[in-house]
Amino acid sequence: MDSSEFLHFLATRVSVREYDGDCISEEDAEYLLTAASKAPSAGNLEAWDVVIVTDPGQLEMLSDAAGNQHQIRDSGCVFCVCANYVRSMSRYGDRGIMFAVEDATIAATYMMLAAHARRLHTCWIGAFDDNEVKGILDLPAHIRPVTLLCVGKGEAPARGPERMAPSGHTHYDIWQAPIVP
Repeated sequence: MDSSEFLHFLATRVSVREYDGDCISEEDAEYLLTAASKAPSAGNLEAWDVVIVTDPGQLEMLSDAAGNQHQIRDSGCVFCVCANYVRSMSRYGDRGIMFAVEDATIAATYMMLAAHARRLHTCWIGAFDDNEVKGILDLPAHIRPVTLLCVGKGEAPARGPERMAPSGHTHYDIWQAPIVP
C-alpha cells in the first residue's frame, strides 16, 4: 500500500450506526485482537483489556447505559476496550493512569482500522455511564471502560462528515491563536 492508498483507506472508514445484527466471526474477532496487540504501548505494558459482548441482554443493558444508542444493541458485537490502571501504574505511578487510557485508545483505534480492512463496520461510543458499564460487565475497580466499540456488518452513510483542515489543528514551536480576519 502506498501513501495515497493509505490516506484513501483512512478516508473511507466512517462510523456506522445501522447494523444487520449478526455477530462477527471468531476469526474476525481474533484478527481485531491481534491488530490491537500490535499497537504502541507505554513501556510496552499493554495496559488495556477487552470484554467482547455478544449476549443480546448484555447489549441491551449497555445500550441503556449509553443513553439508548441503538447501534450498541443492533451491531451484535461490542468490544468494551478498557484501561488497566494497575498494569501501567506498577511502573509509572499516577502518570500510569493516563498511559493506560492512551494504551486502550490506541488499541481500540487499531481494532477499528483492522475491522475496516476486513470490510466490517465500527462505531466508537464514548458517551456512557462508566459506573453502569462497570456494573454490567463486572469490571474490577482498577479497570476503566474507555470505549464501547460496535463491530459488525452495517450500512455505511453515503458520505463521511466534513473534516477540519490539518492547518486548523497545527501550531509550530509555540501555541499560536488562529488569525481572525
